Amino acid sequence: MLQTAKAVLLQWTALALLAGCATGQELKIQSEDGVVKTLAASELAALPHRVLDVKDPHDGKPLKFDAIPLKAVLEKAGVPLGDSLRGKRMASCLLVQAADGYSAVIALAEIEPAFTTGEVFLADGRDRKPLDSKEGPFRIVIPGDKKMARWVRQVTVLKIVAVQ
Repeated sequence: MLQTAKAVLLQWTALALLAGCATGQELKIQSEDGVVKTLAASELAALPHRVLDVKDPHDGKPLKFDAIPLKAVLEKAGVPLGDSLRGKRMASCLLVQAADGYSAVIALAEIEPAFTTGEVFLADGRDRKPLDSKEGPFRIVIPGDKKMARWVRQVTVLKIVAVQ
């Protein structure tokens, strides 16, 4: 009985992973040295999440996102932050790219809690449901920003770029 349950669980997991890949439910993260790591939605879902209660700056309506601290996402992909963020790396930023061609930049120091009280998140859900195709599968949420210009929807790629 236990073997059958394990087999069924493995089949369901494999199907979920295949479905995620087939629908673009993955995130590509490129490090400064050009190495690309692909994280599946299931890998991101396993990371610790927080519920963010924020207001839409356009109309003031409350928004509730299920989100992962962006630092945790980058570390999962092998991008070092923390004490390694000094010297030349202080001139590095994160280029966030979306499926529709939109992009925005976030300084790496804005992602590291040792430098700021603000936080940057990667949302994969809203109101306890996966993000819809207009917003997702992933979205950047920066609660401290007064405008939503960097709250990139349909995020597909995160790329570390050295400015100097």
